[in-house]
Amino acid sequence: MLAAYDLRTTSEKFSEILPRLVARVAARPASVLAAVREILAEVDEGGDAALCACTARFDGVELAPSQLWLTPAEAEAAWDTADPDFRDALTRAASRIRAYHTAFRHTEGFWEELDGLIVEERILPVDRAGIYVPGGRADYPSTVLMTVIPAQVAGVGELVVCVPPDKDGLVPRSTAAALHLLGVSEVYKIGGAQAIAALAYGTETIRPVDKIVGPGNVYVALAKAEVAHRVGVESIAGPSELLIIADELAPPDQVAIDLMAQAEHGPGGFIMLVTWSDELADAVRHELKRLVSLSPRRREIEDTFVDGGRLVLCAGATEALDIANAAAPEHLQLMVTTPTALLPKVRHAGAVFCGYDTPVTLGDYVAGPSHVLPTAGTARFASALHVADFQKSLHIVTASRKGLAEIAPVACKIAETEGLQAHADAITVRLGGQGPGAGENAEKTGF
Repeated sequence: MLAAYDLRTTSEKFSEILPRLVARVAARPASVLAAVREILAEVDEGGDAALCACTARFDGVELAPSQLWLTPAEAEAAWDTADPDFRDALTRAASRIRAYHTAFRHTEGFWEELDGLIVEERILPVDRAGIYVPGGRADYPSTVLMTVIPAQVAGVGELVVCVPPDKDGLVPRSTAAALHLLGVSEVYKIGGAQAIAALAYGTETIRPVDKIVGPGNVYVALAKAEVAHRVGVESIAGPSELLIIADELAPPDQVAIDLMAQAEHGPGGFIMLVTWSDELADAVRHELKRLVSLSPRRREIEDTFVDGGRLVLCAGATEALDIANAAAPEHLQLMVTTPTALLPKVRHAGAVFCGYDTPVTLGDYVAGPSHVLPTAGTARFASALHVADFQKSLHIVTASRKGLAEIAPVACKIAETEGLQAHADAITVRLGGQGPGAGENAEKTGF
């Protein structure tokens, strides 16, 4: 079920096999990119009519422009009719997520040198943010919590959410309930690349946003990359990924179910178990066969394992960590006796889950950090969606006459070395110098 690799017996050098071992399934064929560009252009030119045409073509739902908006009354009805236990769970999860982001938000700073040069940093939210909440294979009220809450904590004034409609042309009720809980009122029943186009370019109904965040399929990911010159985007989140490092004491049934939990999102994912225990590897194989046969999402799990599932036997923890850092997975689980001993050597992962009793599921729903994480190896340079993704820094510089005089020689010397005389003159003219166009510069510039 999982492609097996035993690095202890291979004749290849570790450095040679490693790139192939951590390579992802090619998920961005040229045909998909061409289709995405066609959809973006269609919506950019056709507006609401094009959105409705795309929704009919891709989601099989006929909607008029006036039906694209999820009204507050619809969202409230979804909340009122939801299972009380689900409402309680959603409320408690939202509280934890909000507490985390509030504790770790970026704060403003103020710095004043003795010479009178003052520098402030003001943290300002973007004016309008667009959030994509996926659908199709499953409903994701959890993604509402994981994307909307950090935007609200950041202070974003306007939030607009796009959700693919279900077969009845509605926002899934659990997702609508989550949106009602968080008080999001601008929600549209649009999915796929056409939703990204609407958020980036705007239509008659939807005003464009300053930044787009949220996970989605390959069409959504490519569309975000295509419009990145027009709006801000966070890391391009793709199919789910999990790498587990497990020792000989890791419970095989827990390892197996954790692998399945991320595989059930569907094909295109990256699922890897790395261990130095033959006994654990054999036991996990046995458990996977048994558990997958019982799963209601058997097809999604098997498809993911066939394309992106790997079981790697290595020499020990050091080699396992080398593999993990090369893979830079979205989720990294350290299912070992002393995970804290391995943590200092972890350099690249979207999120790390430590010990036998910390499944990735906690991060998916209630731990606090967003479950929108970097995939496809981008954890080498990207991070989880955070309050800071919805903020920008405004730097404010104020110089006194004394401060200007103190720092002038430094700035002027650098400017003159770069051949930018007017830069230097902009300082000296304020300090009683001759200023722009003085001396031989007048002849060169024609003044």
